[in-house]
Amino acid sequence: MQRNAFKHNLAAGKLQIGLWSSLCSNVAAEIIGDSGFDWILLDTEHSPNEIPDLVGQLQGMQASGTTPIIRPAWNDAVLIKRCLDIGAQSLLLPYVQNAEEARAAVAATRYPPHGIRGVSVAARASRYGRTPGYLGKANAEICVLVQVETRSALGELEAIAEIDGVDGVFIGPSDLAASLGHLGNPQHPDVQKAIKDAVDRLTKVGKPAGMLTGNEEEAKRYIDWGYKFVAVGADVGLLAKNADALCKRFKG
Repeated sequence: MQRNAFKHNLAAGKLQIGLWSSLCSNVAAEIIGDSGFDWILLDTEHSPNEIPDLVGQLQGMQASGTTPIIRPAWNDAVLIKRCLDIGAQSLLLPYVQNAEEARAAVAATRYPPHGIRGVSVAARASRYGRTPGYLGKANAEICVLVQVETRSALGELEAIAEIDGVDGVFIGPSDLAASLGHLGNPQHPDVQKAIKDAVDRLTKVGKPAGMLTGNEEEAKRYIDWGYKFVAVGADVGLLAKNADALCKRFKG
């Protein structure tokens, strides 16, 4: 049974630095998997990623020491089940609004009697049935991260965070900015105040907080504030920025 390093390091209070991946490429996943990040988020909510694509990306990262985290397109038991069956041990569930939805997210990742995950005896997650006792061991290595990204969800933050089985709470900056009336401007003082307040509240209840930014100074500030799993960039941004810069140096 593969040990989920990200889950255990997060529980131990260790800072986990990550990268967002939206390129939907097994080759890109293999390249960035060897960069040394603690975790890489394979996105399906805002990327044209499907299960066969994700299998290739997981295979591309398998030899690295980086933990893959899949973000399903929705907090849906069927989508969650499919991601777990292909071998994901860590999931980020978007748009969790309250404790009930957080509890449902956790239940979808657990086998009965602790949840409702459907049973497959020969999925990739168990090395096609070769992992002894997989069904009895799997629950303990699953990491559930829930995404809080609206004004309403912030009002339920502690209730969401305190659900048994929630390993961390990710604050979605772009959707939070939109919800607070500042679409496209997560840097607005009102949004930054909410982001700071969220990590303070999560720290008080002992739950790790997560964040994403492509700005290095912002990332350092979020880490100083107490965020424990922070994505400090995205593969799309890295490719676009560096390609643009290279072209500009030659074409002016």
